[in-house]
Amino acid sequence: MNSGMKRIPSRSALLGAGLLALPLAASAGPSFQVGEQGYMELNYALQIWTQSRDFTSATDDGKVTDTYLRRNRITLTGQYNDYVGFYAQLEAGSDSKGGNNDRPIYYRDAYLTLDYSDALRFIVGRYKNGFSRENLEACLEPLTLDRAELLAYTPMGGTRDTGVTLWGNLADAKFSYRLSISDGREGDVVVSDSPRITGRVHVSLLDPEYSYGYRGTYLGTQRVLTIGAAFDRQSDVAYGDYATRSDPRDYSASTVDIYFEHPFEFGTLTASAALLDYSIDGYPSSPDPEMSPLYERKGSYAKFGYLFPKPVGMGRLQLFARSESTDYVDVPGVSDQTFNAFGANYYLNGQSLKLTLEHAKVEFDQQHATNPSLQDYTQTTLGLQMIF
Repeated sequence: MNSGMKRIPSRSALLGAGLLALPLAASAGPSFQVGEQGYMELNYALQIWTQSRDFTSATDDGKVTDTYLRRNRITLTGQYNDYVGFYAQLEAGSDSKGGNNDRPIYYRDAYLTLDYSDALRFIVGRYKNGFSRENLEACLEPLTLDRAELLAYTPMGGTRDTGVTLWGNLADAKFSYRLSISDGREGDVVVSDSPRITGRVHVSLLDPEYSYGYRGTYLGTQRVLTIGAAFDRQSDVAYGDYATRSDPRDYSASTVDIYFEHPFEFGTLTASAALLDYSIDGYPSSPDPEMSPLYERKGSYAKFGYLFPKPVGMGRLQLFARSESTDYVDVPGVSDQTFNAFGANYYLNGQSLKLTLEHAKVEFDQQHATNPSLQDYTQTTLGLQMIF
């Protein structure tokens, strides 16, 4: 063992260090010792949604009510020894959505962590990309029902990518940084297989946010004011003219965001906002078969929440609202859209057991003539969440 590494002597410290990289809620499930230094913890998380929407599919404008498993996860986390940790998450999400039953089980996350010190940590494997704050907010600890469907996720790999990240906290975790090298876009459609580079920094002006990920709400347990910024880059990701294999394009993205939460005597206020910009220097005139309009878009979101100071009945009540807009920059045939929603969280036992009700209105600048999914619609969702 390298004697120059900072030791983390106690098991509680090991647990804290291991949880720093977790992308979801840290819930104390059953745990057990492994050897003299290691331990393992098991968690299970389930989100069940019942959703009513104005259309059924891209070819059916009939209203639909659908109950499905939005998330269905088994998580193993722990420490191999004082310095090396691990995280593995099995997922079978969206099972029964739209009549699609028996979804396959796969590894959503699988990575190792190396904690040299609080200022110098590594993640290696498949894990959450560190670009946008909202992607890094735990999906089991959101403020609203869920993340933005279009803005939060980068066009390559969605929420995850495979690679290595260097990250850490400085100045008592008032300042945090992340720098990643990952696969990005690969395959026959790219000009050359170059690495994807992602960097993110944030400064916490009140209580620090010291984990690799964030929470959408701290339920009034912290006073938070965090400002963040990030970039995302990959060279030669596409051809401007795929038919002739010419005009190489580079991908770049940037974001700035701010998050605030503060408990007051009259209740806890939460507010969050971000600007995001994704580009490949103009949408290709002849795109490859895997190209998506998501490569050329920009937008913003704002979220607000109010948590009542005292219990309401059996639990705690939190009201929320969300507004987001997505602008597809010069993408032929794709309309800009807005998403506005309001709702409430009812916490029966914090995030471990809660109910969420959200009503949303989705509007398009130019409605599609025949595709109901690209015409203005409303949807109402009732969600039940349990973490064990």
